[in-house]
Amino acid sequence: MRSIQVKLLLILLSMATAGFAQSGAHKMADPPKVQTEAEKSFAALKALAGTWEGPVKLDTTAFGKPDDDGMQVTMRVTSRGNALVHEMRDPKTPDDPTKYDHPITMFYLDSDRLLLTHYCDAGNRPRMAARVSEDGKKIEFDFLDVAGSVKHGHMYHAVFTIIDADHHTEDWTYMLPGDKQVHAHAELQRAKQQQASAR
Repeated sequence: MRSIQVKLLLILLSMATAGFAQSGAHKMADPPKVQTEAEKSFAALKALAGTWEGPVKLDTTAFGKPDDDGMQVTMRVTSRGNALVHEMRDPKTPDDPTKYDHPITMFYLDSDRLLLTHYCDAGNRPRMAARVSEDGKKIEFDFLDVAGSVKHGHMYHAVFTIIDADHHTEDWTYMLPGDKQVHAHAELQRAKQQQASAR
């Protein structure tokens, strides 16, 4: 009787092993996962990681005059690749975010959407969702909602246009109270590119 039990056990083990082997073979035969548009856009933005500098044209006609200035942008991939941190600052002011403007924007995937949350110096946090141009070089973010006070206005729209690995533009739209808009257009290049061209 004991030998029958041992034979049955061996048969069951061999069947289980064959099942696992077939299961593993099936997994290896699966085609590679195709990236969604949101994943492609996120990968394109993450490729911009680094420090960027360049002129920014600020249409402050809401305040009575246009303005030209410079901007420094730092982008850093974080959270095991699940987030991209974007920091803006005026390179002519001390690097002290407690006293000077230093907004932070976080980019991340949410299911099949690429979202951003902008942590504004105005004290609020607007969220925007991406849409991509046909050539994949332009990533445009449309306003979804905002948390926090909007009495001083809030960021409303953003567009990132990738020119090449060392150049991109950023367009930001700020909505003032009374639905007046301020537009900023920055033409940015990698900081290392500027240093290399100066030599």
